[in-house]
Amino acid sequence: MPKISLILSEKGSVVHQVTQGATVLEAAKIMNDHQCGSLVVMKDDKLVGIITERDVLSRVVAEQRDPASTPVVAVMTHEVAVCGLETKIEEARTVMRNRRIRHLPVVDKDHKLLGMISIGDLNAFRLNGQEQTIHFLHEYLYGETV
Repeated sequence: MPKISLILSEKGSVVHQVTQGATVLEAAKIMNDHQCGSLVVMKDDKLVGIITERDVLSRVVAEQRDPASTPVVAVMTHEVAVCGLETKIEEARTVMRNRRIRHLPVVDKDHKLLGMISIGDLNAFRLNGQEQTIHFLHEYLYGETV
């Protein structure tokens, strides 16, 4: 069964992050600049939370808070679900589905941040596998195409 390490080896280990003292406005700008839907929140090289687009909408915009003066720590998700390199891809998908989350930081046994996977990464991995299966079945049924 394929593991998260396979996705990270293809995707890379870049994780966009922010400190807990940053403002929500600063976090939103970073998400926009990097076209990502979440940032890990770090304190002294330790993962302490995650802020997502959903957090900004529900905890800042909907509550009419000023994003320029609201610190990330006040609205971030503190209980972060994580996975490891050896986590099976389908297990990660189940965690995301059951917790209704779209981003999962990847950590080692010492909780050092190694990367980030998204539901989009998992879906792309599945789609790629399905496309390969269809290609092989097509070749089997109709012969190799040039």
